[in-house]
Amino acid sequence: MSLSIIKSLSLQGLDGVLINVEVDISAGMPTWEVVGLPDASIRESKERVRTAIKNCGYEVLSRKYIINLSPANLKKEGSMLDLAIAVGILRSMDAIEETGLENTIIVGELSLNGKINKINGILPICVEALKYGIKRVIVPKENAKEAAIVKELQVIGVSNLKQVIQFLNGEIVIKEEKVELEEVLKSNQNIKLDFSEVKGQETMKRALEIAAAGGHNCLMIGSPGSGKTMMAMRLPTILPDLTFEEALEITKIHSIAGKLGEDTLVTQRPFRNPHHTISANGLIGGGKIPKPGEISLSHYGVLFLDELLEFNRNTLEVLRGPLEDRKVTISRVGASLTYPCNFMLVASMNPCPCGYLGSKEKKCSCTQKQKENYRAKLSGPLLDRFDIHIQVPSVDYKKLEMRSTECSADIRKRVNEARNVQMHRYQDLEMFSNAELTPQLMEKYCRLDKESSEMLSQFFERLNLSARAYSKILKVARTIADLDGCDSIQKIHLMEAIQYRSLDRI
Repeated sequence: MSLSIIKSLSLQGLDGVLINVEVDISAGMPTWEVVGLPDASIRESKERVRTAIKNCGYEVLSRKYIINLSPANLKKEGSMLDLAIAVGILRSMDAIEETGLENTIIVGELSLNGKINKINGILPICVEALKYGIKRVIVPKENAKEAAIVKELQVIGVSNLKQVIQFLNGEIVIKEEKVELEEVLKSNQNIKLDFSEVKGQETMKRALEIAAAGGHNCLMIGSPGSGKTMMAMRLPTILPDLTFEEALEITKIHSIAGKLGEDTLVTQRPFRNPHHTISANGLIGGGKIPKPGEISLSHYGVLFLDELLEFNRNTLEVLRGPLEDRKVTISRVGASLTYPCNFMLVASMNPCPCGYLGSKEKKCSCTQKQKENYRAKLSGPLLDRFDIHIQVPSVDYKKLEMRSTECSADIRKRVNEARNVQMHRYQDLEMFSNAELTPQLMEKYCRLDKESSEMLSQFFERLNLSARAYSKILKVARTIADLDGCDSIQKIHLMEAIQYRSLDRI
């Protein structure tokens, strides 16, 4: 019996850390120790691994087993190291003969009968493995297609521990897993929702088109039944086409969170619609070892908060930092992890507690005090994070009888053209949309002529706007100019952008 070292990988957020699973079996008092800051699930692995090895026909002798997870100063969690530990023990027992495992990573969870179970986070594991020069990964069969998205790796999918032993001993051949990316990207493209189903609301549709084209946050204010939720649910159908790099990053986050299901690659922009009872941890992420929250699961997509003012105010306030930084850092005793969260925030709210302030259908029954208290639930700093806020009127009966308007594909074509202009403009700045413009860049790309500047100055002083609201107007105007194919912001673009600040006027 000898010392064996098997390579595996542990995730810290989206970053991977190479783990050396060192196994030593020696004579002495029978014991089984796992060291190197393992969590409870890894400490329990000794029972899973020992029983799985026994049920595969190998005798686990009464010896002193020491398993060290190096680097020892890093907290490890989860059951993905089970298979690497088992292979290390079998290698030390001389049950596995292959020694050339220096460029191989082994991950997987074991059942008592030796079956290898699916794990979360396999895609980021494989992406990170490349950074360490790894050439081959041995993963659960259920994870193999997801892992094969990373073409530079040789992916071996295995179903049980016995199969792993036979493969490493050269007794069987397991075909390398392959995935055709073109087919994956074309899959799951059947979109059932469409903007052609929305009757009337042309102004609101125009506002959402601008929001999609520039990546702007949008707040809709309107009475119940005016179509706020209906339009928000169709917003992903007009968002720009997803690039492979974006799809890969989205999939990594969903893989860690265990949200992939049967998909191997996320091929559509996410749309997350959490209930208003969600906690702050559910929204931004959390746990003993922090997991992605709704804002990270919405990365490169849409986070829709329906009935915004029904959410707990303290929960909403945690969005302020991530909306500006486009990333969130979650600090806990066990770890401090950072997840990306570059998302569009779209929200809807009623104009008052009863919902009928300004409605033609029903008279508002709220007192002035009730209206003020209701609006006070939305803080000024959070309101400033919305580039667009617009009133959504009720739809007239005549418009409901009208024929369907333009479909999502037509709107999406214009959005793609505007986004292509922005991507070309910001290609050297690692930016993709006007919503990401910094104050310094706005001086370069959002310049106004004298007449437009004077008009904005008057509007700014009359409504006592914040500096952030001023920048939001300029960013939206820049997007409107892009949709019109104009190189510079003109007065008409600025006037339209100002119209999308309805709560500032109130």
